[in-house]
Amino acid sequence: MIHRVVAAGLALAAPLVLPLSAEAGQSLDAVRATAVDWLQLHRSLPGARMTAEAAPLDSRLRLADCGAPLDVSLPGNRPLGARVSVTVRCPTPGGWTVRVPVRVKMLTNVLVTSKPLARGDGIGASDVHAEERDVATLAYGYVADLEQIGGRSLARPLSAGTVLTPGMLAGRQAVRIGDAVSMEANVDGVTIRAEGVAMGAGDTGARLKVRNASSGKVLDAVVSGPGTVAVLP
Repeated sequence: MIHRVVAAGLALAAPLVLPLSAEAGQSLDAVRATAVDWLQLHRSLPGARMTAEAAPLDSRLRLADCGAPLDVSLPGNRPLGARVSVTVRCPTPGGWTVRVPVRVKMLTNVLVTSKPLARGDGIGASDVHAEERDVATLAYGYVADLEQIGGRSLARPLSAGTVLTPGMLAGRQAVRIGDAVSMEANVDGVTIRAEGVAMGAGDTGARLKVRNASSGKVLDAVVSGPGTVAVLP
């Protein structure tokens, strides 16, 4: 009776191996190494440095020696995260399947804000710099270079040292810093137009300051379209 309880306990301790073989043959370290090698070959990003460390497998597992190359996959083709479970399978009839937990680091350069930025600001070379970060931990993605921004503005304010992500970007900039803009103001139902210079940047709806080209007066305005701002009362 005691032997039966122990056997059941061992079976429950390793539910991810189907089926268990009574004959030892396949090296567990080789299974772990296969999972790591596959990740580095198939999931590494161009220009990035990947490190992957497989967790130890249950030493009580007994896997039959596989007579075919091991099949490796990431279930559901999921995006690579800091912790993944890699499936290693012996594809022969009656073969086994093991899930190998792996801790991953993917180090590459990403854009980080160099100073505080406001909502609606455009992003230029002086606003960000490159830093090496572990992108496997960045669940919301990242921006690697200015070309990915494509003239878009910020959807929310950011503090210095923030990793720039795609979700932080709004629409494309309708007005950029230093652009000549047409200023429109409504006074008693009459639209008055004047030329100005944008002191900020942003997409339609973004607030910024503009300088009247004639008087030099600085005014608050809202971007109403490409090259056009509405002066606030």
